[in-house]
Amino acid sequence: MTRSVIVLGAGMVGVSTALHLQARGHEVLLVDRKAPGRETSYGNAGLIQREAVEPYPLPHEPAELVQHALRLSPAVSYHLCALPGLMPRLAAYWWASMPSRHARIAKDWATLIAHSTSEHADWIEQAGAQDLVRKKGFHFAWRHAASFREGLAKAQRYHDQYGVQFSALDGEALCAAEPALTQRFAGGVHWTDPWAVNDPGELVARYAALFTARGGRLMRGDASSLKQAGKGWSLITEEGPQQTSDAVVALGPWAEDLILPLGYRLPLFVKRGYHRHYQVPRQLSMPLLCADDGVMLAPMRAGLRITTGAELAPRDAPPSPVQLAMAEKVARRALSLGEPVEAQPWLGARPCTVDMKPVIGAAPRHPGLWFNFGHAHQGFTLGPATGRLFADLFDGKTPYVDATPFLPDRFGS
Repeated sequence: MTRSVIVLGAGMVGVSTALHLQARGHEVLLVDRKAPGRETSYGNAGLIQREAVEPYPLPHEPAELVQHALRLSPAVSYHLCALPGLMPRLAAYWWASMPSRHARIAKDWATLIAHSTSEHADWIEQAGAQDLVRKKGFHFAWRHAASFREGLAKAQRYHDQYGVQFSALDGEALCAAEPALTQRFAGGVHWTDPWAVNDPGELVARYAALFTARGGRLMRGDASSLKQAGKGWSLITEEGPQQTSDAVVALGPWAEDLILPLGYRLPLFVKRGYHRHYQVPRQLSMPLLCADDGVMLAPMRAGLRITTGAELAPRDAPPSPVQLAMAEKVARRALSLGEPVEAQPWLGARPCTVDMKPVIGAAPRHPGLWFNFGHAHQGFTLGPATGRLFADLFDGKTPYVDATPFLPDRFGS
């Protein structure tokens, strides 16, 4: 039966949700305060990470914990004043990161990652976005022989356990594959399954244009104006009040602002991240992760994008320059780096849950209210895959993957 739906949030997850619901015959209104793809989806490394079969855990090794605690690496930073408020959720995240628990979580997570590239594929073609996508994978590179051996062992495990494809590269082979490198690495891995996007925000915009070309409505509006209206939901937009039978919260790091007043105390938090584009005399052939430091070097239409790891801080706190400055030093060791393209770095937030899995499904206590958020580092990768899962649940059909691990009521809310 056709229903009318407001989808709140026009990032990759929200646009993908809107497209899947539209394809099922529903009347969909997509609402955001900005143009599609201008928030979290804009700022990532532009990878559709088919190899990311395990979500990122918190470390348990003492040496790594000390390194992060002392903020010695650009992979992790934090605002000291934020830690007391974050500690209960970080403790739960650390508990879920214990090897036995993380292995169970990864088993659920991998069911979605397995469909990441295949769910993007049709939309890339239909949206005319082939010019944005290269299907040649990306590189991990390690400075130290010991970390290279550990990384290679993990890659082999991913291949054996999940079927992920890779090629091992010694230092000489990596330099031959990437002549722009000025640093000699101990070795690397070429993940061959992922796809690289040279303008992630533009890919979201192309998907949104596909949605509107097929009759979908796109409006500017404030998600905080969402209210129950009889048996449905209403929202104030720039084009006036809108009312539908259902509403989907796909607001990423802003989801809690909407659901908390409704009584949903889900264990959510954010990891912030930075990027900046730089001019380079010679571009990399594909993205490269300096794996010892957690710094991604991603060729983009705007230049070479340097992205940081995770910063633990309040979502709206002022930016801190420390992490990106460290990342820039790593990048300058790796290759010749020119001047920044932008006057100021970009800062965004990743929406996380303490069990590392997204929240997908019906709100337990509000008929017609639905959730699709909490994708952490992989919203850009997983948007189409979780959009399809969401549409299955919305229509009451048997989900194409088991939805149980991702349902909102797993937290008891």
